[in-house]
Amino acid sequence: MSINQNHLMNTTPHIHAMIVAAGRGSRFGASIAKQYTKLQGQTLLQHSVARLASSRYIDQCLLVIAKDDHTAQTLNFALPIEYTSGGAERWQSVQAGVEALIRAGAHDSDLVLIHDAARPAVPQQDIDKVIKAALQEPYGAILATPVADTLKQSYTASYKHASAVSEAINSAKGKQHSYVERTLERSNMWQAQTPQVFRLAKLREVLAYVEEHDLTITDEASAFEYLALPIRLVVGNRQNIKLTYPDDAILLSAILNAQSQLS
Repeated sequence: MSINQNHLMNTTPHIHAMIVAAGRGSRFGASIAKQYTKLQGQTLLQHSVARLASSRYIDQCLLVIAKDDHTAQTLNFALPIEYTSGGAERWQSVQAGVEALIRAGAHDSDLVLIHDAARPAVPQQDIDKVIKAALQEPYGAILATPVADTLKQSYTASYKHASAVSEAINSAKGKQHSYVERTLERSNMWQAQTPQVFRLAKLREVLAYVEEHDLTITDEASAFEYLALPIRLVVGNRQNIKLTYPDDAILLSAILNAQSQLS
């Protein structure tokens, strides 16, 4: 650990909450951006902001939205909101958010909490837990769950064993299908969630590295991995699912309903 990082850990940082909502969620397949899908009378984005508002560490939120988004600012939120425009890729949106925070006076030692708009069911306890962990780390911490299911690695090939007896199998001849190649060892495998919480200065640095080397990342922790910077894994709740496909909405509605009855 560098002297600089020791210095960052010995300060009392402010927590800057950021929700990335600049994408459209092409896999969801709806005519509207999925963050504006309504569950229990509110959009996913409103639900997600409300979850952040439940944490004693968070008192405002930066929303990173698309330049042509005319919906977000018409909604009522549970926190004071600032806005900035995102980019084509998720990491570019996070980078734009980081720069907006710096322009607003954020310090190198501050923590940036990044949450997905499409994760409206994250429990308040998990938000606080990942923040507390990040406060003890030089780089950051993320919520994640150990993988419970058996993982299969696949390969794609044409079906080569069609039977003359079955028209259904014959019709599949020549088409591309996925087949099991091998089973992956899951003992050290985790499924990443959000929030993910990082030191602002280091987050800015690793995103600049991603940009300079034209790298592909799927979450912010991936950027730290390229530079071999350790990010703590904090066990999260399996209710913190992400709306990705249309049938996820059914499960999320059930989770939100169950959570509301317990609160």
